[in-house]
Amino acid sequence: MTPPVFDTAFAAQLDELFRWRRDVRHFRRDAILEADLHALLATAARSPSVGNAQPWRFVRVRSAMLRERLARHVDAASQAAAGQLTDPARRDRYAALKLHGLREAPEVIAVFNDDAPTAGYGLGRATMAETLRYSTVIAVHTLWLAARARGYGLGWVSILDPDVVTAMLDVPSHWSFVAVLCLGTPLAPDAVPELERRDWQAREPLAERLFER
Repeated sequence: MTPPVFDTAFAAQLDELFRWRRDVRHFRRDAILEADLHALLATAARSPSVGNAQPWRFVRVRSAMLRERLARHVDAASQAAAGQLTDPARRDRYAALKLHGLREAPEVIAVFNDDAPTAGYGLGRATMAETLRYSTVIAVHTLWLAARARGYGLGWVSILDPDVVTAMLDVPSHWSFVAVLCLGTPLAPDAVPELERRDWQAREPLAERLFER
């Protein structure tokens, strides 16, 4: 099989895709086509994984009741997190942030990791079991990029109690929680992260995060 040639034009577009991948919290309510959703998840399922274990498990939250329970839980967790901030200015900035799109996004997908998959036969994780979860996180990132490439946006909701969400969604006991994702069409796409636009945290120089030994 002859491999494809990724030319400089493609490389430039890929760089733009990375730059425009955003953590989206403001969504239009337009539904995602079933064919598009299937294609996005199929792309995510082509992610690399330790031992080819493919430990990601996607739970599509379609129940309106469950979605509202999830949104209320995240709202409560967000309020609790705000109460832990001692700097009044930082607390005010936090209060101005929109931290999830659970009520607006047309799709909500919970991502779990199968901690005991039969696939892969344990290859590559005998001394680093956490590589299973790393593999699932890579699948989330792949989904993120695939969504942006198709004109959709994804938001990762993390201010929550994993145990509460796991119980709420009634998944097998050997699955561990990784993420709740909001997926849909962004209300106003932007190349600048919202947290930077809202003066929460700017992108810091690579030089401060690159070391040599």
